[in-house]
Amino acid sequence: MGSMEEEIATGTETTTADAQADALNRTAGAAREVDTPAPDTETTQIVLGIWDQVRGFLEDLLRPWNAYQVAIALGLVALSFLIARTLQPRLYDWLKTREGWAKWRYRYAMMIYRRLPLVVFVAITWLTVLVMRELTWPSRSYLLAVLANLGTAWLVVVLVVRLVQNSALRSFLRYGAWAWITIVILGLSQEAMQLMDSIAIEIGDSRLTLWMVIQAALILGLTFALVRFLSRQTASRIRSNEDISPSMQVLFVKFLQVLLYGAAFFIGLRTIGFDLRGLAFLSGAIGVGIGFGLQKVVSNLVSGVIILLDKSIKPGDVISLGETFGWINSLSARYVSVVTRDGKEFLIPNEDLITGQVVNWSHSDTYVRLDIYFGTAYDDDPHAVRKIAIEAAKGVDRVLSFPKTPVCHIVGFGDSSVDYILRFWIEDPTGGLTNIRGNVYLALWDAFQENGISIPFPQREVRMLGEENSTGPESSP
Repeated sequence: MGSMEEEIATGTETTTADAQADALNRTAGAAREVDTPAPDTETTQIVLGIWDQVRGFLEDLLRPWNAYQVAIALGLVALSFLIARTLQPRLYDWLKTREGWAKWRYRYAMMIYRRLPLVVFVAITWLTVLVMRELTWPSRSYLLAVLANLGTAWLVVVLVVRLVQNSALRSFLRYGAWAWITIVILGLSQEAMQLMDSIAIEIGDSRLTLWMVIQAALILGLTFALVRFLSRQTASRIRSNEDISPSMQVLFVKFLQVLLYGAAFFIGLRTIGFDLRGLAFLSGAIGVGIGFGLQKVVSNLVSGVIILLDKSIKPGDVISLGETFGWINSLSARYVSVVTRDGKEFLIPNEDLITGQVVNWSHSDTYVRLDIYFGTAYDDDPHAVRKIAIEAAKGVDRVLSFPKTPVCHIVGFGDSSVDYILRFWIEDPTGGLTNIRGNVYLALWDAFQENGISIPFPQREVRMLGEENSTGPESSP
């Protein structure tokens, strides 16, 4: 009995101790929750901290030497504009004489011309800072050094961002880099990062902050700009290699672009800490979309790869597809650009070139044979007509005399003429077919006129039935 009572007492004490511990834990947890600031409170504190620093900086401007530096900076700005207005006309006249420059060099020169006041301001500000540091304390030129650093950083950003071809992306990167560099130089980078990190939205278990969005935009923008530059440079080198066929050049360029842009996308996402496992659902959705709504798109993409691999057509080939006749201007992932003689550009889907009947006039070689038909009178010697026709065709520009020479054959005896066919070859079908046929016909006309060869044509006599030859009554004297 005694031991049982001791066990009951011990259990009671344990239960009481556990209840007291739970109460203390709840109290401590509540206290911690109270002590943890809410996101709005944290954002407000960060903003107030930044405002205190800005207010302190503005108050420091009222000190004598800081006020002197502000006055000196305003004077340097005015002097920079005066010097730039004097130099800009001379620089413009000098640039007009640089017509042989490369395009990228001329663009950078024009960029310096437009920002000449900033260039002059940076140069004379750094010169002023160096002089003041030699004559007085470094702290008395601190503001001027900050302005010089800002101006130098802005110029460097302009030079680097110029590599970006897209104007909208270039403007976004330029202004974003200017703002961030200004914040860093002013010593507000930590507070700005905390402020942007406190502005967030909750998506399930993930937290998306403004700082992450800005990081993603900048990193992806710079990465894609670098990839675009590398892609353009590599593509130009591939196209300049004469050992690679035009179709394989296009295939290599397209494959390289897909590889580089895909790598840039995933590297950019990994750099900002994005979990790529979340793309599994997106890839599944894309697969469903391809299965239901993108059959034609995928078919054209696959057809484009097949066209590039089997080399059935390539840029520069002259093709006929239905009523469309022209030469291939470019091969794309989805379509083929065909330019006709009248300047129209047809965008033909790759699938039509795979499934339809295509006449490639320059598939294995560039030689093209053309036929024209004509007839002469039965009184003319057919042997002489054949020789005259062949010599007339040889005298026309673009008509080949070697290794493929024109030939002329009799193809029939018609109702009013002996019928002939004249066959000749050309090797530049991109120059047109109708015009060369017309020139050969004109040469035949001139040759037949010189040699007395006649071209017969049907003649018909029309008689009106019921007409009677009547004469009027004789008039009396």
